Amino acid sequence: MPNDPIEDSSSNSTKTKKLPLIPLREMLVFPTTVRALFVGRAKSIEALEEAQALGKEIFLASQVKSKINDPSPDDIYNVGTVAEIVQLLRLPDDTVKVLVEGKYRARIKEYIETDRVLMVETERLVEKTTKTIENEALCRTVKLAFDNYVRLNKNLPQEVVLNIRGIEDESKLSDTLIGQLKNFKHQDKQRLLEETDPRIRLEEIYSFIQSELEIMRVEKKIRARVKRQMEKTQKEYYLNEQMQAIQKELGDRDSGQAELTELENQITTKKLSKEAKDKLSKEMRKLKMMSPMAAEATVVRNYIDTVLSLPWNEFSNEIKNVAFAEKILDQDHYGLKKVKDRIVEYLSVSALVENPKGPILCLVGPPGVGKTSLAKSIAKATGREFSRMSLGGVQDEAEIRGHRRTYIGSMPGKIIQSIKKTGVSNPVILLDEIDKLSNNHRGDPAAALLEVLDPQQNSTFQDHYLDLDFDLSKVLFIATANNMQTIPAPLLDRLEMISLSGYTEDEKIAIASQYLVNRQLKNNGLDTHNVAFDQSSLRELVQYYTREAGVRNLEREIGSLCRKVARKHLKKLGIENLPADVITPKGEKADDAAELKQAQQLNKSQKKLIKEISIKEKVTAASVKKYLGPRKYRIGLLNHENEVGICTGLAYTSVGGELLEAEIVILPGKGKLSITGKLGEVMQESAQAALSYVRSRSDFLAIDPTFYAKNDIHIHIPEGAIPKDGPSAGICMATALTSALTEIPVNRFVAMTGEVTLRGRVLPIGGLKEKLLAAVRGGIKKVLIPMDNKRDIAELPTKVKNALEIVLVDHMDTVLLHALAWDVKSTTAKDDDQALFEKLRKINEAELKAAEQASAH
Repeated sequence: MPNDPIEDSSSNSTKTKKLPLIPLREMLVFPTTVRALFVGRAKSIEALEEAQALGKEIFLASQVKSKINDPSPDDIYNVGTVAEIVQLLRLPDDTVKVLVEGKYRARIKEYIETDRVLMVETERLVEKTTKTIENEALCRTVKLAFDNYVRLNKNLPQEVVLNIRGIEDESKLSDTLIGQLKNFKHQDKQRLLEETDPRIRLEEIYSFIQSELEIMRVEKKIRARVKRQMEKTQKEYYLNEQMQAIQKELGDRDSGQAELTELENQITTKKLSKEAKDKLSKEMRKLKMMSPMAAEATVVRNYIDTVLSLPWNEFSNEIKNVAFAEKILDQDHYGLKKVKDRIVEYLSVSALVENPKGPILCLVGPPGVGKTSLAKSIAKATGREFSRMSLGGVQDEAEIRGHRRTYIGSMPGKIIQSIKKTGVSNPVILLDEIDKLSNNHRGDPAAALLEVLDPQQNSTFQDHYLDLDFDLSKVLFIATANNMQTIPAPLLDRLEMISLSGYTEDEKIAIASQYLVNRQLKNNGLDTHNVAFDQSSLRELVQYYTREAGVRNLEREIGSLCRKVARKHLKKLGIENLPADVITPKGEKADDAAELKQAQQLNKSQKKLIKEISIKEKVTAASVKKYLGPRKYRIGLLNHENEVGICTGLAYTSVGGELLEAEIVILPGKGKLSITGKLGEVMQESAQAALSYVRSRSDFLAIDPTFYAKNDIHIHIPEGAIPKDGPSAGICMATALTSALTEIPVNRFVAMTGEVTLRGRVLPIGGLKEKLLAAVRGGIKKVLIPMDNKRDIAELPTKVKNALEIVLVDHMDTVLLHALAWDVKSTTAKDDDQALFEKLRKINEAELKAAEQASAH
């Protein structure tokens, strides 16, 4: 490019100029400030020469990314500073040192293509300056804050403060201050360069200075605290060295040295892995070099003790006798044949394979069905140690994998602690309530369990505290859960689910007579030979005093009965049966000391009489009512008569099966659908689908097709305080809605479960056994279940199948045939109900015939 000046197309204007551009790396030059630049890039040196030839003005703009050597226009900020070259000096290393003074802010209007340098057409940015009292006050405030900043920051000379105090123009003040504040981020500086209002710039500078002042005050406090701590540590070290020297002169033996020698002997003799032995040897060398009074010495010592206390290669003698395992399981648990078979299969494989790498067993079922006691029986049957680890509410990953030793109070995780507690490397560890894990900012404990429960990885499990590989492959992990749906999917993949459903009424009575009664009699100090529960008392408890899937509340009620029996018989040991010398005569008032002495004498005499008294009691159904008061429940939740708009459904919850009642009323209105009862999204969608099905079948059901426009429909599921959700109530709500619209009552002895589609198809559900157990408890006679759940009927207890009439349905029309109380003589029935009944009967016969043919095929 020639050195002749380039003509400015807008030479008549003072706002635009064509100038050479130098891109700056991580640097900005503000107006009214002087900066020294070191220029090394060839194009930038050419730009300096061009600027010298054109009048010593140059445009300086910062790069967006400083690492780019040959920036394009997209890599350069659009706003920069027009500066004047004050001095230029070439250095021996072919770089140029140039002193520039910022003049004013400018924006790039256009890039001009040249061969050697970057030329730009710039437009001057006009400053928004106004002289107001508020701006003057702001300037004074900023100057005062900067004075405080300089006092705390010793790197700035006092001359800078004097210079700042003499600046009156707010624009110059803001630009000068930015150059003196070193911790400003580059992006923030660029934003202030682009801001043309000095008042806004001063406000941001003031905010930055205040935050820096706060940081510097905190840093000052920290430095002072560290200095005091160092002085204290040095003092302790000096005194400790003096004490050791005095002990040496006196000839006292160093007990601490003896402890270290003992630790070294343990490291040598204990069967550690090679990695653990090398790690402990290294830690021992470190411990010897430390002062016993040092804080880190305690951390190292605790670490060594923890590693040595672990059972490295120490195993309990495992029993691999399958017949013995079956005997133990049958002794400890009634029924549960399928569950026991799967456990015995697992133990059989363990007997054949030295280290089986099968899936981890997970016992899923409602509370009180015996999940934890089953795990204890497995440990007993295999001769292993047992440890229970509760995961309910665990939300910190460190509780599973331990804390790193850098943290104060760090310790191993629950897995290693359980191993340490059992004292062997092959215990049975129960992961209780695995479905109740939660996560937060501390990590995901469920993800930490993946390594623990993976047979391919847990042989080299690393606890964060130990920082060593520990073999968990010999550990038998058993998990329990109430609800399979809440277990994270990756964790679910590691587990083999074994379902423990609720018990029937007869099973509960058998469990109570064989296990619960004897245990509670013993716990309450009663003799099993003198107190007996007959079958009528247990049935009374099961039917009228408990309602649950398991037997936990049943055991509580039996315990309550035992306590009341004990109290009744101990009443016989009244004051009148005690020796006369321990009773205060009537009319005499004893002081506190005398009353205390009398009570102690009464206690001794009572103990003697208890041994002499013989408790004889037979608990019957009448005794239960006498001791426990009125019945808490009634058999079934049936209505006294068939009602319109009320239908009984079946639901599966975390505590087993439950009866669910859907209640619907039709009100005059404008087509509003209200759904209440604290329902989840799935059940609300089921209600919408049920309404759409009824509308689509309005002609067939002889319902006014415009009913939804003339009436409001209110669907309610009672017990509104209990959250309810799941795909089980669709056909129940559709039946209740049909009943309300046709005014035909619903058969009160019928319950149902299944989801409904818009075209009336009935979809399958889960938890069938639990739901049918709830139906039996509730006094239901007939249940309607989806056709696709036919395969689950074989697994139902015989008692349940005999107690219920189970009807398979695959369409909503068939559901209505069985659920509605079709009675042409009823005062609420319509004239065409008989015709509708005939239609439904034919549809039902055709569908059942087709289903049987498909099944046979």
